[in-house]
Amino acid sequence: MLDATLQVGQDAEDLDIPSDGAVLRGRIVRPKGTPRAALVLHGATGAPAGFYRGFADWAARERDLAVLTYDYRDFGCSLRRPMRGSKATLADWGRLDQAAALAALARMYPDTPLWVLGHSVGGLWMGWHAAMGRVARAITIGAGLTHVSDHPWRYQWKARVFWSPPVRALAATAGYLPGRMVGLGADLPLGVYEDWRRWCITRGWHLSDVGRTLPLPDPARVTARLRMIAVADDDLVPPQAVWRARALYPEAMKEQKVLRPADFGLASIGHIPPFSRRNAVLWPAILD
Repeated sequence: MLDATLQVGQDAEDLDIPSDGAVLRGRIVRPKGTPRAALVLHGATGAPAGFYRGFADWAARERDLAVLTYDYRDFGCSLRRPMRGSKATLADWGRLDQAAALAALARMYPDTPLWVLGHSVGGLWMGWHAAMGRVARAITIGAGLTHVSDHPWRYQWKARVFWSPPVRALAATAGYLPGRMVGLGADLPLGVYEDWRRWCITRGWHLSDVGRTLPLPDPARVTARLRMIAVADDDLVPPQAVWRARALYPEAMKEQKVLRPADFGLASIGHIPPFSRRNAVLWPAILD
């Protein structure tokens, strides 16, 4: 399959990725020649894989990377049944689906260096992924152990409404979170919303469930060179929450970086927009 945004010599292919009882829909885009590395992009909660297509095509064309993007189970192009009946959780997305996507990429490129790029929730679960031992480089952006009190006041009221009993009741009644009704944009499986809500109003985020509903991670798996990127004007995951996530990866060789809008001639950046096509000026700073 040839995508209209690809240059001659590049190619993209849709594929299915089995993940512990689910099937994820993915897309691999390849550079013109032999890739210098193969990268899997773990997306943010509520951001479909198609949102990252421009970045993936650019990374293949300009940085000679093979890039795998995919949607989590029961979301985006991986939704194969009514969302109302979904049993998916955010823990499934992070622990199982991210691991399955990385393992699929490792099988496709057994002799090529592997890279991981995790946006938001996509950067918080690497200790659960068995194939991380093969990963040479990892990058996270806006990935932090966020508590609702971390948000600046201009956003905190929105977050508290989003986690409020009326919104929770709406999701329970509908059988899923109707994202457009609450300003999120994308619908989410009920279990995903419930995990997300519980962790955002609990100190330690998902670590609060480790040893109870979550198995122990293995931080020793993550020995890659790790760049942790915070965005200065990210109201959802402020820099202090990103730096808090350093504790997840004690064995990694860590580098911290902050993206500031003024440094790129931008009025603002925020949490989701770093990967939008209009902010392509940021992409070299994320990847290089």
